[in-house]
Amino acid sequence: MKLFATRCLPVVAFSLLLAACQTAQQVADVPTDALVSSFQHLDRDLAEGKLTEAEARLEALETSAAGDTRLEQYQRQLADAWLQRGQTALQEGDLDNAAKALSHARSLMPQAPALTTGLDGAIDKAREDAEARAEQARRASEAAVAKENAARLEQARRLREAAERQAAAIQANTTLPNAPAAEKPVVQAAKPLRALTPLVEMPQLDRDDNENLRRLLDGVAADIVAHDCAVQIQVREAKDYPWVAALLSARVKKLDPGFKAQYSQALKPDQVPRLVLSPRH
Repeated sequence: MKLFATRCLPVVAFSLLLAACQTAQQVADVPTDALVSSFQHLDRDLAEGKLTEAEARLEALETSAAGDTRLEQYQRQLADAWLQRGQTALQEGDLDNAAKALSHARSLMPQAPALTTGLDGAIDKAREDAEARAEQARRASEAAVAKENAARLEQARRLREAAERQAAAIQANTTLPNAPAAEKPVVQAAKPLRALTPLVEMPQLDRDDNENLRRLLDGVAADIVAHDCAVQIQVREAKDYPWVAALLSARVKKLDPGFKAQYSQALKPDQVPRLVLSPRH
């Protein structure tokens, strides 16, 4: 019996050694765990801020590794990363990207709505503030336009009233029919005209400088009476013609109440207002 056991011992040892070699060969042939590699890539995407890639990789893992306890942890980690990105976008005033980041976070953690409440409320508040500022700016612009229009209307009203007063004064000074003719005042000799149709510019009209405009027209009236000139009044806007004509007529009548002035109007929007004098004889 002892001799049999001694003879069988080498056979048993060889069998065990052969089994051990086969086992080692099988372990060496086992491939690397694909899930471990996927989770490593997911970690790297999160660390590098590649949230879109990380979200796509997590969706793939939810299919290939359903039930893995690590998925919930990565889901929460990715949702926090999207919320942080949304906060950054909100601080920079980028409401669109903040809203997109919030949408990603909600899709990852639909079972935890309180997680996104803070950012959601901040985005709504920022939108309300932006709309309020836009509305305030719109109202301020409308008020400025209304104020400018009112100022223009007021200026036009004053000019119209001044023209009406001048016209009334001219009519009141007109010699009545059958009334004795007033003594014709002596008119000082006017300076010789510089050309056949001399031009007298009136930049004062553009500046609403009525005082200097009146001084200018005093000299023009003397030239009109002395040389019996017709006058073309060239202005930028039609409303300026009655005003200039009234001022000029008052000065001509003061120099010679019987003088028959001849005025015409010409609109020149792109030109400095001017008077064109042309002798009628």
